[in-house]
Amino acid sequence: MFISTLLTNPETPKLDRVAVESLRNAWGGGDAVWLDPGVAAEFALEAMPANLWEVWDGFQAMGIDLAVQPAMGRKKRMLIADMDSTMIQQECIDELADEAGVGAYVAGITARAMNGELEFDAALRARVGLLRGLEEAVIARVIRERITLMPGGRALVSTMRGNGGYAALVSGGFTAFTGAIAGVLGFDENRANTLLVEDGRLTGAVAEPILGRAAKVQALEEISARLGISPAEAVAVGDGANDLGMLGLAGMGVALHAKPSVQAECAVRVNHGDLTALLYLQGYRREEFLA
Repeated sequence: MFISTLLTNPETPKLDRVAVESLRNAWGGGDAVWLDPGVAAEFALEAMPANLWEVWDGFQAMGIDLAVQPAMGRKKRMLIADMDSTMIQQECIDELADEAGVGAYVAGITARAMNGELEFDAALRARVGLLRGLEEAVIARVIRERITLMPGGRALVSTMRGNGGYAALVSGGFTAFTGAIAGVLGFDENRANTLLVEDGRLTGAVAEPILGRAAKVQALEEISARLGISPAEAVAVGDGANDLGMLGLAGMGVALHAKPSVQAECAVRVNHGDLTALLYLQGYRREEFLA
């Protein structure tokens, strides 16, 4: 048994009954269930549709996300999330680089690394090297003035934790940021890279070993083992090539507003919804969300 979920941006509800019922009829699905009127609906299917991606393309043009996944085990017991461009709307290293006067150059490297065009570890070292001499105090100002949360993040973390889930923030970024963001959103733990500081200024180096793609997979394996659950009982979310390992290992891997190369390797792609999409995909109704 499978579940087909249609959803859109909660800020601009555009999912109508005609679209849902037309797809349900075409695929021979069960009765439609509205998780949030105008925003999210689902119905059961006996088999995976052969034309899923053709239909997905059509709904994308309408501003609607579509996913089909096994019904069994859909509600997860763990959330493991990337931070930059996932739980927050920015790339922290790009914001620091802007303060250092090399923003555009570093942003270009970041975009290529996140799309899998550059080796992550080497790209990170190169970008951090350009931050040498930047005052450590700048980090707090960047967090305060430049960083904004991705919509739906608070509801996602609160609802999963309120239903017995565990939430881990695992980033290829920096602990100075993940510590703050994890605290604001209520994550149980966070892991990231550490910027090295000397005499109140960044040294241009990052502590080794670097937390990259392999380390995110390791985090998922270690945390799930510690909790006594399987990685299949986790939902992972990210946008970059360094997230692909954990997205593939988790029971539900969600590419959120992801780079093209990342979307191409993920069965669940959210391009229009916000982070509450991860709750709808698990079958939560809007009234079940926690603040």
